[in-house]
Amino acid sequence: MLKIYKFFMNFVFNKSSKMDWINLNSVEQLTEIDEKSKNKVQVLFKHSTRCSVSTFAKRILTSEYSDEIKLKADVYYLDLIAFREVSNLIAAKYCVAHESPQILVIKDGKCIFNASHSDVSFKRL
Repeated sequence: MLKIYKFFMNFVFNKSSKMDWINLNSVEQLTEIDEKSKNKVQVLFKHSTRCSVSTFAKRILTSEYSDEIKLKADVYYLDLIAFREVSNLIAAKYCVAHESPQILVIKDGKCIFNASHSDVSFKRL
């Protein structure tokens, strides 16, 4: 039982330095994301700091992140508790229901894929 507990705690709290999140904290950044999405895929991760499912999703994304993903996409991190206005605008702008956790893929200014809860994963993209 102790081994399972240690594994769980390591999984949840282990910080990886390899993840290159871009903090998303203003509505103005969404225009920049749309422009950048014309040349490179933009990935938005909406995270609730109050939700254990969101914590697991964040950990999964961090563990799946690779140099290949870094070359193909910019990955944004949104703390939707702190920046609720940005989260609400994302839902309206890209015509997706608000979920948490949630990942959106933006290409040519449009959301071409989104997933939430246990479906949040780079492998699913």
